[in-house]
Amino acid sequence: MIGKIRMLAGKKTLVFAAIALLLVAIAFLFWQRDSVPKATYQKVSVTRGDIDTTILSTGTVQPENRLAIKPPIAGRIEQVLVKEGQVVRKNQVLAWMSSTERAALLDAASAKGPEELKRWEELYRATPVLAPIDGTIIVGDVQPGQSFTSQDSILVMSDRLTVKAQVDETDIAQIHLKQKAQILLDAYPDQPIPARVDQIAYDATTVSNVTVYIVDVLPDKTPAFMRSGMTANVSFASVSVRDVLVLPSAAIRTREGRSYVLVAPPGNKSKPAEKEVQLGISDGKRVQIVSGVSEGDVVLVSEPTPTGGAAQGSNPFSPFAPKRSR
Repeated sequence: MIGKIRMLAGKKTLVFAAIALLLVAIAFLFWQRDSVPKATYQKVSVTRGDIDTTILSTGTVQPENRLAIKPPIAGRIEQVLVKEGQVVRKNQVLAWMSSTERAALLDAASAKGPEELKRWEELYRATPVLAPIDGTIIVGDVQPGQSFTSQDSILVMSDRLTVKAQVDETDIAQIHLKQKAQILLDAYPDQPIPARVDQIAYDATTVSNVTVYIVDVLPDKTPAFMRSGMTANVSFASVSVRDVLVLPSAAIRTREGRSYVLVAPPGNKSKPAEKEVQLGISDGKRVQIVSGVSEGDVVLVSEPTPTGGAAQGSNPFSPFAPKRSR
């Protein structure tokens, strides 16, 4: 008899334990459902505006033509007339130099006195080093008294600075000559430089396993702070539309290849309605609306919230908002 009583008590204990576990599991599920962040909605009106799309790339500032100026004869530099960064004209005298024979004669005359040196300097004129093109001296560390052969470089100059931009092959079809662009140097990010496309390479190159084409971007006016070797970000003006219907890109929902927006009901008297829309171009932040909604329509843009309950219940447009008793 005592054994039966103990057996019944044990069964009741197991039943109570199972019920308690079930209640705990149900409570946990409700807690987990309520703790998941839920979306709130912000109302945004369909407005008119302009959208400009751009193609972005990176590049390096380089001289379009880099010329090493070599002496016409072997000898010694007597006088340097330019310095690094100076703009020069074609055929401008950059330096004066003596041939090896003239340098030896002047050294011998100098030992005899200044009058003898002056006489030989007038009899045996120095040889000029001329600028071959219009441009800028970009390397000019030569000093008077240095000796050079006819194969050595005295100075280095460039005619103008360009940005060699690396454009992905998927974007190259949208790049054309004279196309407007903007250069932003990493060293001067707050000083944009208007520019244009000057040349597009016909031969591709591979950079980090990506096929790119080198596009020469020429500044409209080269600023004084622009230097060869600087890293640059280039944005090319691509497609532009004016006075079109626009919405934030976050307002668009995509499903099965179609695009939809959630339209707010007038007067908050019913639930939002989903409408299919046709899209145009996008700049990443805003998108053109071709059809589906009209100017002034109000659509809902979902926003994630850290907690769900209060924000969700207070939003009359939420599809999950509880019905209010009348």
